[in-house]
Amino acid sequence: MQRKTTITAEEGRTALHAHLVERATVARERHPVLADEPAVRRLLEDEEVVRFPTRLLFEDDGLQPGEFAWPRPRGSAPGDGFDLLVRSCFAAQPEQLAALVAYHLPSINYLDVASREEAELYGATLLGMEPDAYYALVCGLADSMPTGATPADPDAVALLDELEGLEPE
Repeated sequence: MQRKTTITAEEGRTALHAHLVERATVARERHPVLADEPAVRRLLEDEEVVRFPTRLLFEDDGLQPGEFAWPRPRGSAPGDGFDLLVRSCFAAQPEQLAALVAYHLPSINYLDVASREEAELYGATLLGMEPDAYYALVCGLADSMPTGATPADPDAVALLDELEGLEPE
């Protein structure tokens, strides 16, 4: 007779974090230098590191205001792959690309199970940083984006323009 094992949510989260750190450590060993775009592209092509096919694209269309990157699904199933959209302003900062990409790898590898916490832990581990330092780096990069980044929804832009033209009552 097989007994059913019950784990708590906390035990599940602890196991996920242990696995995530182990996989980020493997990725770091396989790709110790992520200082430029070609190195980051090699990381994304490594099936031992990235679970589903992922292409890196520098484009703003599809990103929400304030969003520096997003793994856009290519189809209805994860196996169809992802296009990792990175805000175009970061194309000129290849030395920062690994930090931005690393943040989204848990969302690609673990799908909806990954949260901000897993993104920060994975990115910090991959880049050999303390989580607080990694968080500060990613926040600084996000804050450095041009403030005029156009929202993906043109109707939202028109509405904002209309609201700015209204006089206060």
